[in-house]
Amino acid sequence: MAKRSNDDPAPGIVLVDKPAGWTSHDVVARMRRLANTRKVGHAGTLDPMATGLLVLGIGKATKLLTYVVGHDKTYTATMRLGQNTVTDDAEGDVVTTTDASAVTQADIASAVANLTGDIQQAPSAVSAIKINGERAYKRVRDGEDVEIPARPVTVHEFTITGARRVDAFIELDVRVDVSSGTYVRALARDLGAALGVGGHLTALRRINVGDFEVADAMTLEQLEAIVDAGGEVPRLGLGAAGADILPVRALSEREARTLGFGQHFKDTTDFVYDGPLAGIGPDGDLIAVVRQVDGQVKSEIVFKPSQS
Repeated sequence: MAKRSNDDPAPGIVLVDKPAGWTSHDVVARMRRLANTRKVGHAGTLDPMATGLLVLGIGKATKLLTYVVGHDKTYTATMRLGQNTVTDDAEGDVVTTTDASAVTQADIASAVANLTGDIQQAPSAVSAIKINGERAYKRVRDGEDVEIPARPVTVHEFTITGARRVDAFIELDVRVDVSSGTYVRALARDLGAALGVGGHLTALRRINVGDFEVADAMTLEQLEAIVDAGGEVPRLGLGAAGADILPVRALSEREARTLGFGQHFKDTTDFVYDGPLAGIGPDGDLIAVVRQVDGQVKSEIVFKPSQS
């Protein structure tokens, strides 16, 4: 008989090194079984082809995921110059092939420089972005021609770490550090377009999401071994997770109790931050996500309600 799902699991953040061929939803489904709860979510989808860091939340920690999604992300990738695909990556059908042998190192360096910094990027038509309430990829599968307007993104770093010629193609190994909402496969597409030969992504690995690193992640096999041996899925507690995800607002016992009752208090500190903060109590627990508003500290989400 299957174990009954735990409706109130110990909350925390789990870092998973996603394998190739798995969707992010596949990983969430496996984690639900391993953690014995339905209360699992993820921050920032990885395509099935991609590997690397997937940040999962269990229990109340799922409420923190919305703050993770907006963090910058770092990837390593391989881009092939000389071919366009329907999906801008290796999972899609090839639509054009062009001899890229005449492309020089200087040409590539110039095009990369133009794709670094604050740029306008049109996401891939085969993406999860909603257009009039429907995912773009579904519209494409239904036979529609989909054009998604360009939007501002920031490419903090776009570095070529290796290059080689494969037949008439050029393959580039790259490292990119980008703002939330940036599509690395769109960078490959746009790099190829700038060089006049087309391009797509052939490999992608996410190595950082904000302060979270894939070096600290575990594979599903490692997590399964722990659970099969009678242990629980290791997770980063709410206090430590909140401090990694958001700037910290240290709370006194009185302030923590006030926020725990859903009330606000006058902010007497000199610290000012225009954004969400992790309100951490004297014991290191995450009491609430708070904001400073008109000289007051107000809770946005309470994680540790006060007892009457």
